[in-house]
Amino acid sequence: MKHLLPLCLFLLLGSVALNAQSSEQITSDAQKALAAFDTPGFAIGVIKDGKVLLSEGFGTRTAGKEETVDGNTLFAIASNSKAFISTAIVKLHEEGKLDLDAPVQTYLPYFQLYDEYVSQHTTVRDLLCHRVGLGTFSGDAIWYKSDKSAEEIVRQIRHLPQAYGWRAGYGYTNLMFITAGEVIRSVTGQSWAEYVRENFLTPLGMSRTQTSVLPLSKMDNVATPHVTHRNNLPLKMAPWEASGAAGGIISSTNDMLQWMRAQLGEGTIEGKEIFPDKVQDQTFKVHNAYGGQLSFSATGLGWFIYEREGKAIVTHGGGYDGMYSRVLMIPELELGIVVLSNSMTGLSSALASRARDLALGLDDANWLAKATEGEMIGRENWDQKFEEPKASRVSGTSPSLKEEDMIGTYTDPLFGEFEVAKSGSGELELRFAGSPRLNANLSHWHYDSWKLEWHEPHAWFDFGTVQFLKNNRQQVTGLRFDVPNDDIFFEELEPVKERK
Repeated sequence: MKHLLPLCLFLLLGSVALNAQSSEQITSDAQKALAAFDTPGFAIGVIKDGKVLLSEGFGTRTAGKEETVDGNTLFAIASNSKAFISTAIVKLHEEGKLDLDAPVQTYLPYFQLYDEYVSQHTTVRDLLCHRVGLGTFSGDAIWYKSDKSAEEIVRQIRHLPQAYGWRAGYGYTNLMFITAGEVIRSVTGQSWAEYVRENFLTPLGMSRTQTSVLPLSKMDNVATPHVTHRNNLPLKMAPWEASGAAGGIISSTNDMLQWMRAQLGEGTIEGKEIFPDKVQDQTFKVHNAYGGQLSFSATGLGWFIYEREGKAIVTHGGGYDGMYSRVLMIPELELGIVVLSNSMTGLSSALASRARDLALGLDDANWLAKATEGEMIGRENWDQKFEEPKASRVSGTSPSLKEEDMIGTYTDPLFGEFEVAKSGSGELELRFAGSPRLNANLSHWHYDSWKLEWHEPHAWFDFGTVQFLKNNRQQVTGLRFDVPNDDIFFEELEPVKERK
């Protein structure tokens, strides 16, 4: 690993790095975190100087069951998949098979954003560092639980509004990584999943890692997702097939330690090159700085970078339906930490940060109390998102519209079609074309708003309503959603009723 500091200073700082004794401290901290956080289970792995110090599971794979978590237990790593995509793209660049600074339209002629100039000049590099002008999580409603292909999703991006100046701000976007996955397909003739397996997973011996939820039904030792704020409600693994390049990998701490071993070894492991060492000149390089006036944080390509105690920290989190993860590396110390959990809590980030600080010689005895306090505040804020719209309900009202006026097809340029129809049991039902797992029955809420009674539970949202809009002649004109959550922005959808 290349070190930026003088050797003498590195030797002084290196003396605080993790060792066998401190790994015992992490194990003890992990046991405490399991009790403090309302989480069924998790696994943590630590690698130092190319050697595994720890890969251990805590708790259970499914709440209420005796299913031990260990280093081979599979969890969704969600957006930690993005580093695989960025590494693949830069590897192809270093091999001369694509140009990071070529316009995306060179490889995907159908790619369009909110502006023609921006569409023509957005490069492959721009896709990987969250600076294209789209707001954080904007457009996630296009792909969430969708049966659409990745190309179909990318073709819809042009309908999203600009949130800030192109290359002049920050907005975390899953859609650009879905687009990057299609760039890999265009250049190699392989899907992103095929390319990642052939070039990374197989050479690194990551034999249990999957790029889709589909094989999991035939595998053992797979963790169950849980919605923590709903009494650890267990969920089925959500299919992120079309959006997999943004977050579709399922892995274990044992396998992820191999991935970090390659990252910390500048692409080489046991003398075998997995990717050229110049890849990290790009992926670990600051591309888009953001954050407060007195703090430094930035995006690399598929990674986030910040400074602590004079060290560059390279990290990324992952949020999947019912599972959170954290990968964190300190390249100067050749140290990597991964935490995979089957809950939607801050445990993974808190424990990774604790291990980071121990490696840096920082020992905050109150770390767990601070982390759990933040967790409780977060849950209170989450609950408030749902309580406010519920409290605004006006009782005793009746809809002004007849059911036959509401029934019909509604079209939104961003999402596609919706249908309001009668279900087999005679109830009003809202159907999401291309995303049938979002379908919901409609029960009257107040006035011309109806509560969405989802056919299946969702991790990111629960309560929600849809309002039937009308013109001055009492004709239904469209739909307006109100589904409180932090990610899947239904309010970006504005379906208009088709006229017969």
